[in-house]
Amino acid sequence: MTDTTPKNQINPRKLLQSKWTAVEPMDREKHFLVTEVEFDEEGTVTYCELEAVISHKLYPINWQDLKDASRWRQGWK
Repeated sequence: MTDTTPKNQINPRKLLQSKWTAVEPMDREKHFLVTEVEFDEEGTVTYCELEAVISHKLYPINWQDLKDASRWRQGWK
């Protein structure tokens, strides 16, 4: 059985300052900017944080979740 979930292609090194649109709004907000990304010694992402564009609320997120195109769109749409 294969996974047919649409995927966003993401380079972890280019996450910082990338723009995202939530398919389902979070707290009535849908546009976000990645404002913090931390890496370990091997270059693996250990922490990722989104900031809501309007309210500036911060949301820690598993960066891998951004690959799910059914939940996130790259850019502000």
